[in-house]
Amino acid sequence: MKTQHPLAGVLPVLQLPYHGDESIDWATLAREIDWAYENGAQGIVAAMVTEILRLTDSERDELAHRLVGFNAGRGPVVMSVGDESTVQAVRHVRHATASGVDALMAIPPIATRALLSEKIRYYEAIIAATDLPVIVQDASGYVGEPLPVGTQADLYRRFGGRVLFKPEAQPLGPNLSRLRDEGGEGLHVFEGSGGIALLDSYQRGICGTMPGTEIVWAVRAEWDALEAGDIRRATELQGLIAPLIFLQQGLDGFLSVEKALLHRQGVFPNRIVRGPVGFTLDTETEREAYRLFGLLCEACGKGQPS
Repeated sequence: MKTQHPLAGVLPVLQLPYHGDESIDWATLAREIDWAYENGAQGIVAAMVTEILRLTDSERDELAHRLVGFNAGRGPVVMSVGDESTVQAVRHVRHATASGVDALMAIPPIATRALLSEKIRYYEAIIAATDLPVIVQDASGYVGEPLPVGTQADLYRRFGGRVLFKPEAQPLGPNLSRLRDEGGEGLHVFEGSGGIALLDSYQRGICGTMPGTEIVWAVRAEWDALEAGDIRRATELQGLIAPLIFLQQGLDGFLSVEKALLHRQGVFPNRIVRGPVGFTLDTETEREAYRLFGLLCEACGKGQPS
């Protein structure tokens, strides 16, 4: 099992930049990755907020290759391989593995209300197709249906430490604790709500968090406070991070706010999201996002961009 870097700490999910014609802006992606590491990232992830399901197969293939190259060995690279059929997912698994990523992550199919037995076979096939760690992502907080906690725990008991988890079904905290307790010793879980539940999740035993890239510096500050046992400082930061994340309703809500903040910080030259989308920023939501962002900058001692 390839583990050059620990799968732990703050591993932000990258947003994908585009040119005006919606082709991928690879130069800006490279700059985003550099910026993420400069601001506290301990690895990088391509997943739902990377608009992975809006890419062609060839784009997904190229993305895996580019991420490994742009990353330059600075931390683990996690590549999402979930898709609408087992055949498609296994195809992505094999390509991402050959590309040199460090770990894989997979949501269940979301277009079909698949039988639980079929979802289990789907994950069995993904795990069997690679020797890399596989993170089981229940993204039902915004897409798809919840994957039962007992099913996730059983995957861990059967396949051991090569299977990790990113549970996002509500209620987040109790489900995380149930998964931890049912799975048993050694089970590793990532906080997957963008940082909105980091304080609570940390106290339930997570190994890391996968927030958006746009405030990776703030999430890293909270993570470091938690690691140092400074609950007061972590609580102060959580009190600013949570309402900012709360504005991001649904996948397109995450995309619109996060790209706006990356643009505001000079990382992205535009705020383009591939359509069709289900949400766009209205003036009042944008104004509130910038207000909360400003307060967060002040709390972290970070100069706010003009």
